[in-house]
Amino acid sequence: MISQNISVVMPEIALAIFAMGALMFGVYTGKDRTAPFLTWLTAAVFVVLGFWIALSGAGDRTAFGGMFVDDGFARFAKVTILLSAAAILIMSQDHMAKLGILKFEYPILIALSVIGMMMMVSAGDLMALYMGLELQSLSLYVVASLHRDDTRSTEAGLKYFVLGALSSGMLLYGASLTYGYAGTTLFSGIIATAGEEGISLGLLFGLVFLTAGLAFKVSAAPFHMWTPDVYEGSPTPITALFATAPKVAAMALFARVVHDAFGSYVGDWQQIVAFLAVISMFLGAIAAIGQTDIKRLMAYSSIAHMGFALMGLAAGTVEGVQAMLIYMAIYVTMNIGTFAFILSMEKDGVAVTSISSLNQFASKEPTKAMALLLLMFSLAGIPPLLGFFGKYTVLLAAVDGGLTWLAIAGVIASVIGAFYYLRIVYFMYFGKETDALEGGMPMVQYGFLMVSAIIMLAGIVNFFGVEGMALAAAESLVR
Repeated sequence: MISQNISVVMPEIALAIFAMGALMFGVYTGKDRTAPFLTWLTAAVFVVLGFWIALSGAGDRTAFGGMFVDDGFARFAKVTILLSAAAILIMSQDHMAKLGILKFEYPILIALSVIGMMMMVSAGDLMALYMGLELQSLSLYVVASLHRDDTRSTEAGLKYFVLGALSSGMLLYGASLTYGYAGTTLFSGIIATAGEEGISLGLLFGLVFLTAGLAFKVSAAPFHMWTPDVYEGSPTPITALFATAPKVAAMALFARVVHDAFGSYVGDWQQIVAFLAVISMFLGAIAAIGQTDIKRLMAYSSIAHMGFALMGLAAGTVEGVQAMLIYMAIYVTMNIGTFAFILSMEKDGVAVTSISSLNQFASKEPTKAMALLLLMFSLAGIPPLLGFFGKYTVLLAAVDGGLTWLAIAGVIASVIGAFYYLRIVYFMYFGKETDALEGGMPMVQYGFLMVSAIIMLAGIVNFFGVEGMALAAAESLVR
């Protein structure tokens, strides 16, 4: 029995052993001198694990009495998390070294946070959920404030910690209410109890608090208040990480909780998720208009995009979960390319994040400007780029799920949000003549920028097969 359980959780165990071994290696072989090697090695391990999980076969398995679930949904989310985390590690190395904060602890903390994310998407129990969530969060609290000589980074880490602790408290309160009224922490037990006795008022309150805690983690409005300050204050590579892998993990956990534990009562949680979606879309679209810092703008962009992903989840159907997974995969790809560009923004050897610094950038670097234009248009949802089809899938899922009003709201929010993406393009091509950004860009970052832009164009043919994989993953979750 133990050997069977271990075989199910072997990818997580392998990554944990690697993280502990890397920690010992870093300590005993010269600390920060090993940081570049450990960064590349950790990224390579992420990629290998991603392919291992993707090729591990079909079928649903559980471990430890149902506390850990290995199904198609979890595998899809884990592959996305691992590959996006590997991309961020690879493209961030040069920038971290310039800031003087490429410590050997950096890739190890990322590895530990990824273990937590993998645990989150496979959680089949409230205790397993919390273990994964806190392992991810505790590691990210540290990396947010990794630049100790920068007061903004320290402030970002502190804000993230305090508000993260608040969200964890709300989630724990919801978990305790759910356990008290269901008599079990297993998701399968909760849905069985609700099916036999009906969803009681106590269970409903537990669901509300669980949803509020999870909304903090996906930075959905009105629980978004930490996002702009943390995105702006953290070192840019850490901001890139926050915008990708943790979002996938939190959104997958959200879907796991509402479908595995409360799947029989879609009408009860659908209203909550739809409310979070519409508030997030409009707040992100409107609040980003006045931003002058591109990292802060990307924070509000993230809030709006999480609203669109939640729209797919609110549908409460297989197609809705499929649309959410497709949207998250496209969103992560767009953000990797965009942050690869942001990491290269420099003037006189100093990193800058002001949007106005992009003035006339296209006249000096037309290729990079065109790549960023494609990414901005895709983020805005302009056809025929891949970002448009991502939004189209969630809108269609909402309409099919009886939420036509939510789809209409999404279209309106998308039109409003297109303004600040197009403003960046305007600065690059028609802005005032100012001192241009430096044209130099590390080859790795240049590669990620170009590949992401090409995917936004070439992916419209067949989504590179992601559509079929997302459908199989959604069918394993929604039964």
